Amino acid sequence: MAKNRFHDGPGPSQRQLRVGELIRRTLSDVLARGDVHDPDLNRLSITVGEVRTSPDLRVATAYVLPLGGQGQDTVLDLLHRNRGELRHIVSKKLTLKFAPELRFKLDETFDQMDDTRRMLSQDEVRRDVEK
Repeated sequence: MAKNRFHDGPGPSQRQLRVGELIRRTLSDVLARGDVHDPDLNRLSITVGEVRTSPDLRVATAYVLPLGGQGQDTVLDLLHRNRGELRHIVSKKLTLKFAPELRFKLDETFDQMDDTRRMLSQDEVRRDVEK
């Protein structure tokens, strides 16, 4: 297999981004419709913010957040418990050579944005930015 000579940096390739977005949309649809056979998981509203894939597309890490941010550990446990079924559903809906192994992590981008806003609202920082 030839290496992508344009992708020597740390960022993902266009293919990784495209497949990650397809998996994100599919997972979002599956979780929104309640297609999983676990009633505990179907009761929850879960946002899939991003999916990052490994360079070989065999591992997909989904960054998720429950609605309202409550019960994060429970959501991760339920997703982990149902990852085999979710993997099967994703592989049926997508035409990939391999069904990617699904991993789930909490999406912390909202917390990071809040921290950034808080930092930018500080008097010292605002004064430095205005200079």
